Amino acid sequence: MELWNITLENSFFLIGILQDSKYPGLVCATITFFYLVAMICNGLLLLLIALDKKLHVPMYFLLSQLSLMDLLLTTAISPKILVDYLCGQNTISFSGCGFQMFLLLTVGGAEDILLAFMAFDRYVAIQHPLNYTVIMRPKVCWSMVATYWLLASLNSLVHTIYTMHFPFCRIRKISHLLCEIPPLLKLACADTTNYQFLVYTMGVTFLLIPLSAILASYTLVLNAVFHMASTPGRQKALLTCSSHLTVVGLYYGAVLVMYLQPSAYHNSHQDNILSVFYTIITPTMNPLIYSLRNKDVLGGLKKLLGKGPSAPKL
Repeated sequence: MELWNITLENSFFLIGILQDSKYPGLVCATITFFYLVAMICNGLLLLLIALDKKLHVPMYFLLSQLSLMDLLLTTAISPKILVDYLCGQNTISFSGCGFQMFLLLTVGGAEDILLAFMAFDRYVAIQHPLNYTVIMRPKVCWSMVATYWLLASLNSLVHTIYTMHFPFCRIRKISHLLCEIPPLLKLACADTTNYQFLVYTMGVTFLLIPLSAILASYTLVLNAVFHMASTPGRQKALLTCSSHLTVVGLYYGAVLVMYLQPSAYHNSHQDNILSVFYTIITPTMNPLIYSLRNKDVLGGLKKLLGKGPSAPKL
């Protein structure tokens, strides 16, 4: 009994979307459905890009990185929601909370920068098509990968350690479906005003700088596209860019409201819905957005499914 009490004292209670819903079973089933679709679609897209030599180009290499991030992001949330519902509990250990926060901050920060690199890739492909393979050579692509993972992991490590060092009150009820900085700071038995301002500043930096780079890239891209003489070329370029812009809109729309909205305007119900959107629904939609209107991906998928067991020989 004493060990059980100690365990509870070192744990948090997540009061998330299941507890707020009148139909938690239906909500859990919906989240599980989205998670399975996200796993299948992103996993299939990763496999397809790895096996099809026609997709071994920088654009699809960066897309595979996005699919990997989507898998990590939704896996950090959805399985725990399902387990909590089936087991009738909603606790998370102190270390588990810290690890979940670190993973979410790392993947989220890396995705912010990745989307900017993907916009730069489209800019190079349209503005400098003859030098595309030189500018976006493998060494540059891998440097991009190292850059966003390193920056994001360092940023998340600092924030995770600093957030978890605060003394927390005995009633550790987090009004959120996952461990994030804003709801955790509400439980701190200390003055967090200065740190909240720092979190807000870093959030603005990690969100608005990549978003500004994306907008600048697409301003140049669209200017070049509308000056193209070839109508089919213009349509193909717009189709490719529209997929990326749709993904950017889905991701940044929810994240900007979540992290840049003043704390006075936050409420737990709204935050839970936004978190579900960008951690579960968006990772499900991203591979569908990129594949349903992409002839190269659809062609590779048909070839992969048509060859069946012999596909790995590609």
